[in-house]
Amino acid sequence: MTSPTPIISVRNISVRFPGVLALDDVSLEIRQGELLAIVGENGAGKSTLMKVLAGVYSRYEGQLLLRGEPVRFQSTRDAEHAGVSIIHQELNLVEQLSVAANIFLGRERRGFLGMLDERSMNAAAETLLNELECRTPPTQLVGKLRVGDQQLVEIAKALSLQSDIVIMDEPTSALTEAESERLMRIIARLKAKGVTIIYISHKMDEVFRLADRITVLRDGKLVTTVLPAESSPRSVAHLMVGREIENASQFEPRVPGPVMLEVRNVTLAWPGHAQKFRLRDVSLSVRAGEVLGIAGLMGAGRTELLECLYGSSRVLPTGEIFVNGTRRNFRHPAQALAAGVALVTEDRKRLGLFADLNVGQNITLCQLQDALRAGFINNRSEREMAEGIVEKLHVKTAGIEARITNLSGGNQQKCIIGRGLLTRPKILLLDDPTRGVDVGAKAELYRLIDGLCREGLAVIVTSSELPELLTLSDRILVLCEGRVTGHFTRAEATEQKIMEAATARQAVAV
Repeated sequence: MTSPTPIISVRNISVRFPGVLALDDVSLEIRQGELLAIVGENGAGKSTLMKVLAGVYSRYEGQLLLRGEPVRFQSTRDAEHAGVSIIHQELNLVEQLSVAANIFLGRERRGFLGMLDERSMNAAAETLLNELECRTPPTQLVGKLRVGDQQLVEIAKALSLQSDIVIMDEPTSALTEAESERLMRIIARLKAKGVTIIYISHKMDEVFRLADRITVLRDGKLVTTVLPAESSPRSVAHLMVGREIENASQFEPRVPGPVMLEVRNVTLAWPGHAQKFRLRDVSLSVRAGEVLGIAGLMGAGRTELLECLYGSSRVLPTGEIFVNGTRRNFRHPAQALAAGVALVTEDRKRLGLFADLNVGQNITLCQLQDALRAGFINNRSEREMAEGIVEKLHVKTAGIEARITNLSGGNQQKCIIGRGLLTRPKILLLDDPTRGVDVGAKAELYRLIDGLCREGLAVIVTSSELPELLTLSDRILVLCEGRVTGHFTRAEATEQKIMEAATARQAVAV
């Protein structure tokens, strides 16, 4: 039951970074037992505000009250002791430790003579995972899990703290539709227990389904707070961006050119696993000026397929891959880049970003040879390359010298896409490219992808959001447990047909 009494009061809070005012005099109240959704474009200040509430940032102007008492958390541990936990958009897990060890990190259970009680932690972790309807063994190393499974571990970790205030920063960004439904059930149970939930999401359907109230931030400032029943996704999106968002759902028909990529019977072994294969006899083709969408539930093999095409798979696949008519056998991403194939990974934190480099260096990293003059890097040329991408993709940054980690998740993703575009690829592989990207930025990326196709680029895109695939794709290939179980043209494809194929298991010929 929602109480009118505020459990958290945010009073005139401002947060400054070098060259950026991330939050500007924000004030709001969060009621006990409610689900308050915080929405806004990338860079609006949502994650910054959540990090203030969770003790990640302790340097800010203004005042934070918890249950009516002034507080200033110096660390996440302080916040957790006060009953506040956060599920970060960028995962905070130790890859070398097991699932159970990550859940109880810093709160390890001990038994006789102070020895680690791994049996107790494994049992408790398994109970939490079962509550999330997750089949991942508690002894599994986190580093071997896919992003979606890691996200569920992060959620289990927060639930283990039994906090009465839970902050969820894009919790479904890497989850499939079925996994998101599980999380919705968990949220309903938490609310029934009186837990207050602060929920950040770019998915308007989730926001309007879950929220008691919706608070909109724009450019670090609070715009307004609305009731879902008195608003609409379109009006909230307008408040977020300060302008009408163009409808990108209907592009003019594209005219595909010659076949740029052909895949014949690619199979990827899965050593030591009962399933034996991550991919089995996958065949496909994509033409210049065409977008091929890859659909499938978590674990269907979408990411593994792109890794095979990019030469980054840990296990060498069998089968045949042809790029522009020439058979290729990529054993390293450098070979794929040289042949005109670029990949934008789904996991930008682990595989895409170089945290020690600035924005410009992250963008130009793969194409520094274009900035060479007499064997040395010409700073002016490198700067022009980076600034061109920042301008083209509308990256919100204080400048190309800014730390890449100071950018919002969506703007970091734009930088990685820009890095791929600088290599002038013939084939662009996009693995869930709009994960964690707001509605306005999504529309920009959709138009960018459409424009690249019309310039002759062949694009393969995976996504856990079926409306996104239906918007972008000329054709959609569906995977289930590593096999092709569906193939639809733009005119044939519907969400129902794709979901039926994604659960079919029976392979079809392409």
